[in-house]
Amino acid sequence: MISFDQFNEIKLCVGTVVKAEPFPEARKPALKVWVDFGPEWGIKKTSAQITVHYTPESLVGRQVVGLVNIPPRQIGRFISEFLLTGFVDEDGAVVLAVPEKPVKVGSHLH
Repeated sequence: MISFDQFNEIKLCVGTVVKAEPFPEARKPALKVWVDFGPEWGIKKTSAQITVHYTPESLVGRQVVGLVNIPPRQIGRFISEFLLTGFVDEDGAVVLAVPEKPVKVGSHLH
């Protein structure tokens, strides 16, 4: 269990995908994704194993939810700067967590 104060430290923010491309060097099929989280967090990049349900073209312009206040992580030659959130479906593939309706970029989960 975490405390409510600890939960308040977690920054899950909405951003818009501005760029996505294949990540052929990854050990498991993945995409490189760049998301604009607004003025407070800016554009951050990540690697995500979401190739079953998403293509780079289908992601650009979509709103997504990312955990933005975590340290960068080295993935091969690529630096991942946030965690793109999602849920695993019955086949083990990731389905992105997204807002039900458009919201202001940079909004965070309350």
